[in-house]
Amino acid sequence: MIDEFFEVSPYEWDREKKEQKLTKELIELTKHHRENCPEYASFLNAVGYDESKVKSYKDIPFFPVRLFKERELKSIPDDSVFKTMTSSGTSGQKVSKIFVDQETAMLQQKTMIHILNDFWGKQRLPMMIIDTPKVMKDRTMFSARGAAIMGLQFMARKMVYVLNDDMSLNEEALGEFLEKYGDKPFVIFGFTFMVWEHLYKQLEMQKNKIDKLNSNEKTGHCFGLKSDNNHGLKYDLSNAWLFTGGGWKKIEEEKVSREEFKKRVGEVTGITHFIDHYGMVEQTGCIYAECECGHLHASIFSDVIPRRYDTWEECEIGEKGILQVVSVLPHSYPGHSLLTEDEGIVLGEDDCPCGRKGKYVQILGRIKKAEVRGCSDTYATDYAK
Repeated sequence: MIDEFFEVSPYEWDREKKEQKLTKELIELTKHHRENCPEYASFLNAVGYDESKVKSYKDIPFFPVRLFKERELKSIPDDSVFKTMTSSGTSGQKVSKIFVDQETAMLQQKTMIHILNDFWGKQRLPMMIIDTPKVMKDRTMFSARGAAIMGLQFMARKMVYVLNDDMSLNEEALGEFLEKYGDKPFVIFGFTFMVWEHLYKQLEMQKNKIDKLNSNEKTGHCFGLKSDNNHGLKYDLSNAWLFTGGGWKKIEEEKVSREEFKKRVGEVTGITHFIDHYGMVEQTGCIYAECECGHLHASIFSDVIPRRYDTWEECEIGEKGILQVVSVLPHSYPGHSLLTEDEGIVLGEDDCPCGRKGKYVQILGRIKKAEVRGCSDTYATDYAK
């Protein structure tokens, strides 16, 4: 049944239609994993799961995401494992291992493309990666960073990494990319803290030098650094879509809000198109992408259900809760209905001013005392050491 999800826009179905489709698909996935993953079958037996009582996908038990750190969970034979993805984690933390067969990998990739095409169109655009090429070296054991980049490869006409192995900005690669592709639309992808630390801060220093140059030209002083475009910037990135993801913890510790992030990055790069997203390695492909109104949207492939802390009942719109996420993509492992360690709020459903149907949400961050595990946050924690 998964094929019909690709026959429509990723935000086409309203609440009633989406609930019908997700319920049917997720009941089948629950049955599949029960029959093929002994640990998951034991979990369902322990919680007293009865398929005949399921009226909605919201009735399917949520599997604690932390268990992927404790057990090797898969619903496929060992010889069908195509790749193993690992979650982000700071030094010394356990990481989740997600076992993916070729079918699931294909679905993840196809879904991410389908979702992002809704934002910047179906054309394959050149893509600048704010990372180092070494993140992709082990192609059998992918970190969340590597998995995200790999998922974007089929969307890119050309992919260029602009950080050196020591995480410094490779200005030669950046300059060559912009000379070749910068006059037309292109994509910049990077995890949020890495964009902030290794792109924004480097370019901010250069812009400050240019501003100083411009202010001193009147008095005849010259510092040897000139802007080569009409925006007063050394590097003009104004034709880019900046696609970011990962946690905001370290950036917010610098007293920088999401709006301030966009404002300051825009000032030193010229960027006006921002797409942040929420996602996790346990449900790769089903990203919650940010629309032009600043809302993170659940596509038809997934949903998010905030749960109350005491009763586990579904929260009302606008009420904070622990997030359950469901996805129709995990076929090789029981990751289709998960209880995360994140808090969030559903802001509305089917009524976002951008016109996309489905829920739109605000992610509030980790539950207190939960481990840091977002790609940006874990990288930032290790980077600060």
